[in-house]
Amino acid sequence: MTEFGVLLPTREAVMSGRPETAPLLAMAERAEAAGFDSVWIGDSLTARPRHEPLTLLAAVAARTRRVRLGTGVLLPALRNPVVLAHVVGTLDRVAGGRVILGVGIAADTPAIRREFAAAGVPWERRVGRVLETLEICRALWSRDGVSFSGKHFTLENVTMEPKPHRPGGPPIWIGGSGPTALREAARFDAWFPTGPSVDFFAEQFPRVQAAARAAGRAADAVTGAAYVTLALDKSPAAAEQRLHGFLETYYAAPARAILARQACYAGPIEGCAEWLQRWIAAGARHLALRFAGGDQLAQVDEAAAHLLPRLKRG
Repeated sequence: MTEFGVLLPTREAVMSGRPETAPLLAMAERAEAAGFDSVWIGDSLTARPRHEPLTLLAAVAARTRRVRLGTGVLLPALRNPVVLAHVVGTLDRVAGGRVILGVGIAADTPAIRREFAAAGVPWERRVGRVLETLEICRALWSRDGVSFSGKHFTLENVTMEPKPHRPGGPPIWIGGSGPTALREAARFDAWFPTGPSVDFFAEQFPRVQAAARAAGRAADAVTGAAYVTLALDKSPAAAEQRLHGFLETYYAAPARAILARQACYAGPIEGCAEWLQRWIAAGARHLALRFAGGDQLAQVDEAAAHLLPRLKRG
C-alpha cells in the first residue's frame, strides 16, 4: 500500500516574515491526526532560507508518535560526515526510529553555488563528498572503531555514540532525476525524485530496480517514492494561477521553467486522485505532498478527508 506524507512549509514561513515554529509543529500534529504517514522538511542554508531541518524534526519528533520524519531533501555535502552522523543518530533516538534521511546532490543554480561557497565547500567536489559522507554515516551507525580513507575525508578508529534507534541507521532515500541520482539510487533504500513527470518515473524506476538486482539486492530493496506539488481547487484556472504564483515566488524563476523539471498538479481533488494513482501504478509506494500556498492546515484536512480515501481504496 502506498503511504502519503506532508511537507512542512518552512520556506514559505521564512518568506512571509513569520518564521515562528508553533504553526509548523501544529501542522505536523494535524498531519499525524489526519492519517498521513510522514512529515517532511526541506533543506537550504542560504539559497532558499528556511529552518534547519534536523533541528526542527527533533521538535516534530517530540510532538508526534506515529508519523515517519523525513528530510526532503538534505544536502550532505554541506555537512561534516561525523557531525551529520551524530546529529541524525540522536534525532533517530528522539524519534524512536522514525527518521528517513532523504538526500540530494544539489541543483546547479547560482544561488546554490553561492551557498556552497558560504559553507566553504568546493562546488566541483560535491558528488564525491556526498557519496563518502553517506558511506561514513552508515559505517558510524553500524559499528565501532571506524577507519576510512577517501578522496575527501579520512577517519581513524572513530566510534560514534549514541547510535541510531534503528539498527544500521535510518533508511537513505536518494533524491534527484539526473544521471548521478539514477545511478546511485540502486545502492540505497529509495529513489525519491521531484519529477519531472509520472511518465519519467514510470520509465526510470524499473531501471533503478534492475540495477539493484544486478548488484545482488532483492527486487524490492529500493522503494519508489516521489515528491509532488499540489494546488487543489474546484476551479482549474484558479488552481493553476495559485500554482504558478507559488512556484515563481518560491524559486524566483518563471513557472514554466520549474514545471519542466518538477511534478505538479493544479485542479480539483478528483483529477488529483487520478493523477496520483498514475504514480502508484508506476510503482510509487510513498508520495510526499507539498501544498502550493493557501491555508496549509485546511489543505491537510481536505486531502485527508477527500483525497487519501480515494487513493487508499485503490
